[in-house]
Amino acid sequence: MSQLVTIYGGSGFVGRYIARRMAKAGWRVRVAVRRPNEAIFVKPYGVVGQVEPVLCNIRDDASVAQVMMGADAVVNCVGILAKQGKNTFDAVQAEGAERIARIAAEQGVEKMIHVSAIGADAESASDYARTKAEGEAAVLQHMPEAVILRPSIIFGPEDQFFNRFASMSRLGPILPVVGADTRFQPVYVDDVAKAAERALTTDVPAGVYELGGPDVRTFRALMTLMLEVIRRRRAVVNIPFWAASIMGFGFDTLSALTLGLVPAQITRDQVRNLRNDNVVSNGAKGFEDLGIDPIAMSSVLPDYLWRFRPSGQYDAIKESARNLRV
Repeated sequence: MSQLVTIYGGSGFVGRYIARRMAKAGWRVRVAVRRPNEAIFVKPYGVVGQVEPVLCNIRDDASVAQVMMGADAVVNCVGILAKQGKNTFDAVQAEGAERIARIAAEQGVEKMIHVSAIGADAESASDYARTKAEGEAAVLQHMPEAVILRPSIIFGPEDQFFNRFASMSRLGPILPVVGADTRFQPVYVDDVAKAAERALTTDVPAGVYELGGPDVRTFRALMTLMLEVIRRRRAVVNIPFWAASIMGFGFDTLSALTLGLVPAQITRDQVRNLRNDNVVSNGAKGFEDLGIDPIAMSSVLPDYLWRFRPSGQYDAIKESARNLRV
């Protein structure tokens, strides 16, 4: 019988790519999510019955244990960018990661992959970065042979970064950003999935791997690149951190008063994160140690950002038509 992997958060942005790769590698894949009915799209990743979405709440021991039963490996892709209700940073990124690792150790699971993030820091003022670090420590405490992947900001067709700002660019002549000089090293989502696959299917040494793409650019430079891809002219305007903090407080308050019905456009915690560069550390293990050559942004962005061009899919045709000579 083929091996079984349980992927917590397997229908999310990163998780679905890992699920697809593991299915292609011949593994049975159990996709553990809060809403299985919304994760039906993962089933065609394999043959009938090979990929199955199952109900799981990572805040509950019994739920986590049940979907892990019989698994040869587990992958934790669960993470949040903003707290909502009971899904706080501590509950999801620290306690949830600890729960998965502890139960994996109790059940004798052979391998565990934990997807964290560059910038994880137990001493950070950001709850996001702090709980990412606490989650890593908890995973290594229970599963010392685990592989921890720390990607920089991730891009791909379903991302919440380039898609979000490309959509904003249609609203007016100004594109506001916070931390215009903060540096990022964007990584393609399928490269992160490839790293997880490599760690699951080969003898990759345990430890932390920081994953960054071949390009290091400031936030402003990334927005300039995106605008070039979608063929729009916009002024990229930096919002000072002090002003962004005030905005974050306002949005946090509004979101709390509406019980999350009005999501925060930016939070104070996100502003704290944007003060720090998000690039691979000097001397850190990364893609090279996994035998992976990461893909550049320029090879991927046009494939999914074309819909934000002034004429969408017809933009290139109209541009060619203007060059015709009668």
